[in-house]
This record gives sequence, structure tokens and C-alpha cells, in this order.
Amino acid sequence: MEMAVKITGRTRRLIERDRKVFLSTTRESYPFVADHGEGDLVYDMEGNRFIDFSSFISVYNFGVNANAEVRRAITDQVGKLMHSAFTDYRAELPVKFGEELVTMFPRDFGRMFLSNSGTEANEAAIKFAQLFTKRSYIMAFYSAFHGRTKGSLALTASKTVQREHFGPFSNTVHVPFAYCYRCPLKQTYPDCGYACVDFIKNYPLKGEVSGKEVAAFFVEPIQGEGGYIVPPKGYFKEIKRITDDNGMLLVADEVQSGYMRTGKFLALDHFGVTADIYTMAKSIAGGLPMGVTMVRKSLGDIPAGSHANTFGGNLVSVAAAYAMLKHVKRNRRSLEAAAKRKGRYMLKRLEQMKERYELIGDVRGIGMMIAIELVRSKKGKEPAVKEREKVLEESFSNGLIMLPAGECAIRIIPPLTISQSHM
Repeated sequence: MEMAVKITGRTRRLIERDRKVFLSTTRESYPFVADHGEGDLVYDMEGNRFIDFSSFISVYNFGVNANAEVRRAITDQVGKLMHSAFTDYRAELPVKFGEELVTMFPRDFGRMFLSNSGTEANEAAIKFAQLFTKRSYIMAFYSAFHGRTKGSLALTASKTVQREHFGPFSNTVHVPFAYCYRCPLKQTYPDCGYACVDFIKNYPLKGEVSGKEVAAFFVEPIQGEGGYIVPPKGYFKEIKRITDDNGMLLVADEVQSGYMRTGKFLALDHFGVTADIYTMAKSIAGGLPMGVTMVRKSLGDIPAGSHANTFGGNLVSVAAAYAMLKHVKRNRRSLEAAAKRKGRYMLKRLEQMKERYELIGDVRGIGMMIAIELVRSKKGKEPAVKEREKVLEESFSNGLIMLPAGECAIRIIPPLTISQSHM
């Protein structure tokens, strides 16, 4: 079959130039060089057209390059003032944005800190939890991804390459997540009765660290980088019971799962649980850098000078976030309905493919946060790592952008506004 995408020496030369001036990061194996895009589509520097099933790592939740309203807000703010040193001085726009944002959270929420990324939002949450509780330890899950800076990296336990040579990380305790397709405890849900929750209570909290010394338990409602792992419906109620019994704070990392991605503003709402601190980033400013750490009002305030930054509350990013938030609030019901409807459609199609192809071992997701896990055989469940790379590369060659997750999964996260025909 003739491939739809044509790659010439122009792209290859650009990639070589890139390698000469930048340190290695997590670049994908296929030769994608972004140039422009809008809505469901993105074009590379060769003029090839791609359907975007990545939302550029869950940033363009409402369409590639945001929308005209957001872009106009950015342009208008650039003409007025770009940077106001918001953590030292004050400005009206971040206050207006903050007042609107708190209305999207549970009733007792209303104090926040603005930063530039998800890892910064989580760094702030670590510090705030320690300040509020006067405790030092943090609990997190294996397969978790909370960022790559030093504090949040202590919580991350997705791949050893992400942590290698950066330790030790002395204040974090990791425990197994409810990865039911590949249970780390070799149990079967629901017969196990949440064996992974019992493990937390019977081992680390009895033999490693007292629950009274743990400041916070960090969770991703759906594990992202770890493989888009969706726990059972009642799982987080059990985790919440542990945090409440021990006076820990529950911190929900909604950096990838939040902002309508699952059909709700907060993915944790699907599990009937409210956290004490939420973190958000990625999609919140429609493509510009921004992170938010939102805390329960009853936790109080932090001492002046204990945490700050230079660019948090940057006026251009806030202008984008404010315009995006107004768009979401105006269209919330239709966005929620569309995410659920389109998610059901995609899951149904993928389940049909699972029945047809031995390569697909598991299909999982909520709303439009979906993954397929590839295996060499359904019975043996051996991770199909090389096969996944081939699927991603051939999809690219035929005009479809997707991203990996975990050891052998593919994440399917198109913009929530994607058309039925492009799905």
C-alpha cells in the first residue's frame, strides 16, 4: 500500500540539526516535525496532513492550536503587558481567572498557586502538604508519573530511566496501583477484595513508615505515563479511607486526566471521592505553559515567602487560560456529553478490534482518555513492545499521530472536539 505521508531530506536534515543543539529527551521514533494546525488536524513542515490522536500530549483538549477566541485573547494581552511578576506584585486578570476557576472545583476549594507546568504544580503540592501537616513523608504509586523535577521525580515510578542517577529519594514510599490487567500481587479483581489496598495497610504502613508521618498520598485518577491504567470504581474510596484514618492529605494529579478529558472537569469525580489538593496543567491554557495547585480552603494559608516563583501568573498564559475557561463554562454540558459519547464510540470500536486481533490484550479508558495494551498473545500477555513501535510508525506513515504509554500501550487522546469522520 502506498503511504500517505512523504518525508524528504528537508525533514531529515532538520532532525540532524536538532540533534546537534539539543540534549536528548523523549522524541518519538517517527519523523514528525510540526509546522501548523487547527481543530483535528496538524501539518508537518513537508505539508503532510495528520489527524491528531495525541492532543500534543493532552494539551489541545479543545482542538489543535486552541481556538480563535483564545488566540485573540493572547494577542490582545501581548499588546498590553506580558509579565507582571504576579507573586510579588498584583494584577487583575489572574484574580478574575482564579475566581472563575474555583467554581469548577468542590465547594470547599478556593485557594490556589499558579506555576508553569505539571511538575511545578506537583512540587508546590508536595511543599504545601508538608507545610499544612508538619509531616515529611509522601506516599505514591508504582507506575505513577508526577513530573521530572527533583521533588516530583521522587513520586514518579514509571520507568527507571526517569530516575536513574538522580536519587536517593528518601522521603517517598511507593505502593502497588490497582493495575488489574497485570495485578502486581497476582490477584483477580473483584475476588481479591482490593488486595492492593490491604497490602498498603499491612506492609508499608506497618513495617516502613507510620501513617502519622505521611503528609500526603499522591494519586493519578487514571495513571497516564504508566499506561492509562483505570482502577476499579470503588478503589479510591478505599484509598481515601486510608488517608482519612491517618490524617494524610489526598492529592489528585489531574495534569493529564483533568479539564474535561474524561467527560468531567475532574477525573477523580468518577470515583465519588474529593481530594484535599488538586494539580492541573497541560490543557488549562490551551497550549501555553501553565500549572495550577488548588487547595482546600480549610487547610489555611502558607507562610509568606515559603513558596513563590517568577513566571507563575504570567499574563499571556492567564489570558489564554481565562478565555479557554470561559469557553468551557459556556459549553460545559455539550463538552461533557460529547466526551462521553465519543469515548463510548471509540471504546466500542476498539473492543471489536480486540476480538479480531490477537495483538490487542486490553482496552481501557474513561471518556476520551483511552488506551490499548498490545501483547504478543492474549494468553501469555507478553508485552508487544516492538509491535507497538511498528503500529505507531505505520500510523504516522498513513497520517495519524499517536503516542505510547507504559511498557506496551498506545494512548488515544484526540481533541474532545474531534469530528465523527476523523474518529
